[in-house]
Amino acid sequence: MTNTAVVLIEEGRIGEVKEAYAPYLDETFSDYTIFSAGKGELRISCYQKADAQARHKLVFQGPGAEKEARRWGEILPQKEKPTPKKKKLPFKDQIGSDEVGTGDFFGPICVAAAYVRKENLPRLLELGVTDSKKIDDEKIRELGPILIKEFDYSSLALDNAKFNEVIRLGINMNAIKSILHNRALGNLHKRHPDAEIDIDQFAEEKTYYRYLKNEAEITRINNFSIKGEEVFPSVALASCLARYNFLLKMDSLGKKYGMEFPFGASPRVDEFAREFIKRHGEKELENVCKTNFKNYQALFELV
Repeated sequence: MTNTAVVLIEEGRIGEVKEAYAPYLDETFSDYTIFSAGKGELRISCYQKADAQARHKLVFQGPGAEKEARRWGEILPQKEKPTPKKKKLPFKDQIGSDEVGTGDFFGPICVAAAYVRKENLPRLLELGVTDSKKIDDEKIRELGPILIKEFDYSSLALDNAKFNEVIRLGINMNAIKSILHNRALGNLHKRHPDAEIDIDQFAEEKTYYRYLKNEAEITRINNFSIKGEEVFPSVALASCLARYNFLLKMDSLGKKYGMEFPFGASPRVDEFAREFIKRHGEKELENVCKTNFKNYQALFELV
């Protein structure tokens, strides 16, 4: 089973599809997408560009992609692309960054930057370091203490109370991520000024720097790469470190409130939120969740 599936959707059905994923919608600021959503680990994106029959690509990526895609139409066959012969470039010492938590109703946004040298590559391979979305959380918990001991990194977290405050000021999710990435990368680049800087792209380069216009220091990026975890070992390492930090933060929330917080933004999360309100009140909910999510709005229509 593939982890990517694509269907073509008529323009008149886009509203129907978007409504189906309303609880999971991201704030989308790309010129290329009509909307994007994160249903657990499954990503859904509807693209602006249409074919000659005014149909738009609806792309599903992650666990259960094929099953979910079949709800909306026939899956397009994936073309076998010949592997281009690439000139192997010498590996450069690199710093990469990635984030976790932007699709989770509960818990903070965690960003990590990680430094990797050529001599680190065998060890990363031995440990099985890759995109954290491909590693289960139990394994991340095992890897985390090893990674923070053996590799240089910078890790940041924005808790929900501060996130909600920033959102109310009109700063969008991608702007928040840009600022956090820039600060984490900058922390590490000061210690390794000769390393190249790589980032898992979530915004166009020009837009990314526009979001940083008020930052005192800006770290210049060498490579913006979609699916950067698959391209740069430093980004894969950063992905695992960010996930590990996120899990620790979720553990802390659980201990503080005596409840095990769920991940994602599914209906199960809504049920948990209603139980949380019963125990701790509506005001306290704002300190543990992202109030700009559809889940929050829907929740208070029911409470």
